[in-house]
Amino acid sequence: MGKLDGKTAVITGATSGMALAGAKLFVEEGAHVFITGRHQDALDEAVKQIGRNVTGVRADSANLEDLDRVFEAVKQEKGSVDVLWASAGAGGSQKLGEVTEEQFDTAFSVNARGTLFTVQKALPLFNDNGSIIMTGSNASVRGYPDWAVYAGSKAVLPAYARVWVAELRDRRIRVNVLTPGQVSSPMMEKNLDAQMMAVFESVIPRREMGRPEEIASVALFLASDDSSYVNGMELVADGGSTVI
Repeated sequence: MGKLDGKTAVITGATSGMALAGAKLFVEEGAHVFITGRHQDALDEAVKQIGRNVTGVRADSANLEDLDRVFEAVKQEKGSVDVLWASAGAGGSQKLGEVTEEQFDTAFSVNARGTLFTVQKALPLFNDNGSIIMTGSNASVRGYPDWAVYAGSKAVLPAYARVWVAELRDRRIRVNVLTPGQVSSPMMEKNLDAQMMAVFESVIPRREMGRPEEIASVALFLASDDSSYVNGMELVADGGSTVI
């Protein structure tokens, strides 16, 4: 018996990395998963990798019309949602004196604005006793130089969670933030050169990046009844790099 048997989950930005690993694990645990991504070829490949009990919907989480299409597809195919993992994200490193309006707007549009409206659009379909997960970043906890915009756009998520716990308590919908640290992923490889990767690894006690599957297992915990008494929390999974 799987931990998500009979559940319907939606995972945004799930064409690679942690969210794709999570989609695979959720399906293994019995869920039907809807995944989103901005690029059709990457979305098709992710659906192929997952293999079963998955529906791909091309969408940009910063685009409200795209989000409407996602949840209309969920409504037509499954009728309701039990788990939402708002994982779509964007951003990179910029020195304070070099930040552009476009870089600021992109990060906040996807990470802050997109996450809020993803949750809002899902709510009419949400079953009571469901679970909402948002992907944070330990960049907002530890203060890495040059990552102010990205960190700021992620720092709003724990505030969302605290407020939404109060708003949704009568429906017993839990809201938590999963905050990973340095994890090997296409986004990480795109934004970091070899020297910066080495710097990031040096602050992890085990001196080794996290794996997407390690974050996926934490997401499964938050999605399932194993975390039934965990609500309004920011769960940091970063190998201990923010505490030393």
